[in-house]
This record gives sequence, C-alpha cells and structure tokens, in this order.
Amino acid sequence: MSNPLRIFVPVKRVVDYAVKVRVNPAKTDVDRNVKHSMNPFDEIAVEEAVRIKEKSPKTEIVAISVGTTKSQETLRTALAMGADRAVFVEVKDDSTLQPLAVAKLLKAYADKEADKPDLFILGKQAIDDDANQTGQMLAGLLKWPQTTFASKVDITDRILKVVREIDGGLETVSTKLPAIITTDLRLNEPRYASLPNIMKAKKKPLIKLTPEDLGIDISPRIQTLKVEEPAKRVGGRKVASVDELVDKLRNEAKVL
Repeated sequence: MSNPLRIFVPVKRVVDYAVKVRVNPAKTDVDRNVKHSMNPFDEIAVEEAVRIKEKSPKTEIVAISVGTTKSQETLRTALAMGADRAVFVEVKDDSTLQPLAVAKLLKAYADKEADKPDLFILGKQAIDDDANQTGQMLAGLLKWPQTTFASKVDITDRILKVVREIDGGLETVSTKLPAIITTDLRLNEPRYASLPNIMKAKKKPLIKLTPEDLGIDISPRIQTLKVEEPAKRVGGRKVASVDELVDKLRNEAKVL
C-alpha cells in the first residue's frame, strides 16, 4: 500500500452476542435492559481498518456511531482498538433507527467533511436486526462501488481487491477507490483492546452531532406491529415407512 487513506468505520451498539434475547412484556421489542457491546461484524470492520493503518501509518480511521448516549461507550471501544477519532450522532432514547436513515446520516457526514473519505468499512449486518442493508444503501446514496461480504481485502495504488463469500464459494472483485466494503465473519480476528490503549482512548477526540445538524429526518418508514418469540420446536418421531412419512408431511405438517 502506498498512499495513506481516510477510512470511516460505522459501529453499532447491540445486545451482546452471548445474551439470550427475550421479548419484552409489551411484545413491542426485545428486552434491552441487558448487556450491550459492539456489533461483532463492526469489530471486524474496525480491525480491518487498523490493519490497513498498520501498513500505511498516516491513514486516518474515523469511527462513527448513531444511537443513544450509551453508544459513546462503543465508540470508545473502537478508539481503544486503534481508531483515531470518533463521531457520535445522538438520537433520543425512544427513536427507532432504520438502515436507510443511518445510511443517509453517514452520507451527510461524509459530505460535511472537508477531506472526503476514501473508504467506508461496515459490518455486513448487525446481529440485532440482521438487516444487511446499510452498506448497500450507503453505496447507492454516495454512488460508490460496493464490495460486500469481504473475506479478504487488498489495496494497492488506490485499487481495491476483495475476495467475497458467496453461496457458490468465493468471488474476487476489483474496483477503484472510493468504495464501500462490508465485512464477513472470516475476514479477520479482532484484537482485544489493551489497558494502555483503553486509557489513551479517553483522550482521543469525539465530536457530537444530531440528525438535525446533518439535515436528516430519521422518522421510521416501517412500523413494527408485534414481536413474538418463535414457537417451541416439537420433538421428532420415527415413522415406519415412506408412505407414513409422506402422509404426515401432507396432512399434519402441510408442507406437501
């Protein structure tokens, strides 16, 4: 890698992956009064940005998060992992954030910056909604090429080469910067932030904005009517013949 880059890495605060998710009593959402952490795919995105910076030390990494006040904790984690500065777009506690609104906020901030980013690296999806939409929507809004589901990234002379995970195996694509990357699970193994870096992160710059500062309306376009836990699985049973199996699939399971 020759030239230093400006890399923007959006990160999201989600219910921790180890927590058993339960629906709240009102059945309007899952219970949020549990442990939270950075979305695992976003950790991979931060790690990849830091690895790029290690090859080109003048590269700047900007971590961005949209959320409530506690999302600043997630940004401090990104700073401790190696990001240089952070941007926090604060929304009200009762706000409903959807992928299109987040993509619009990210584009608005990129447009606001005097020095434009060369690269956005996002997790391919968040483990709370599994939407897998923000990266693609952001690419559309910016009119940038997108390389999704990345399992290997190489940048040489502003040419981005990405190995993508697809249903049939692996696909290699190449494009010029600026571009969008969304990270897949096997891209890297995120590092743990060391104690000295956690302390240093407290002194790194973190600026605060609101959607109004960026001129973006984050009103949801989709309404969630009800949230329910999936039905408990019924135990399996053996059948004596193929005919009995077909009969049960047709008349009981009604899948034939």
